[in-house]
Amino acid sequence: MANGTTVAAVLGTGIMGAAMARNLVSAGMEVRVWNRTREKAEPLAKSGATVADSPTEAAEGADFLLTMLPDADITVEAVGDGALGALSEDGVWLQTGTVGIEGNDRLAALAGEAGVAYVDAPVLGTREPAEQGQLIVLASGPEEAREQCEPVFDAIGSKTLRLGAAGAGSRLKLVTNNWIAGLLGVLGETMAFAETLGVDPERFLEVIEGGPLNAPYAQMKGRMMIEEDFPPSFSLKLARKDVDLMLEAARAEGLRLALTEAVAQRYDDAIAAGHGEEDMAAVYEAVGSSGGEAT
Repeated sequence: MANGTTVAAVLGTGIMGAAMARNLVSAGMEVRVWNRTREKAEPLAKSGATVADSPTEAAEGADFLLTMLPDADITVEAVGDGALGALSEDGVWLQTGTVGIEGNDRLAALAGEAGVAYVDAPVLGTREPAEQGQLIVLASGPEEAREQCEPVFDAIGSKTLRLGAAGAGSRLKLVTNNWIAGLLGVLGETMAFAETLGVDPERFLEVIEGGPLNAPYAQMKGRMMIEEDFPPSFSLKLARKDVDLMLEAARAEGLRLALTEAVAQRYDDAIAAGHGEEDMAAVYEAVGSSGGEAT
């Protein structure tokens, strides 16, 4: 700690990382941020964070290193050039992105080589819960390191699950993301099916609302589909990356996820139609609203 103040370095300041950094500042921590495109990190200076020119500069003497980067390869590149060695003597690395099982294993090995405590702690939630500090943290790693991270977890999330050894968090994140991907895929088709049959899709949302068939997520994303307006809380392109991680993990265990494969194709169609940077609810655009053809 610098002058008794907890120092946190955040690598990756996209939608999620930027929100997490702001909440850490609000919790009274000294926060340093780095992003591959510096311009995306610079607005955080107005929130009280210090923008660093490199991961190593951000991590220098920090108590915590949080990575919220798109995949394991980018994370390795970011931390592997001195950032881990720059942490304080008892610094902890919190990996909060979705990197998959093999990716987590690589990152854990990298931390071991550097002699840094590693906590695999992917988070559940998108833009709004991230901004409100309401993420769900799937924390796995050495118990003493997880306890050390409690102030960080409390700042960025409303609920922390303690899951045991590092890697358990990434496994549960893949399982949960598989449910989300399937829900979005079938929701997109259901909304298009309603329109094809001449049924107002608002009526479908009304039917399920408040009952055992309802899901708040379906209400939120369903209305985005009705309006065909997809401001990104989590982009379709990143969601498609996560689907690959799910399929890879399942294949490694001899399991075929046929429904997930079908959703992957829908995602691919929507991305090919130019919706990759939009919210993942834009998978609806792969079905369309007039006969099932990709738009």
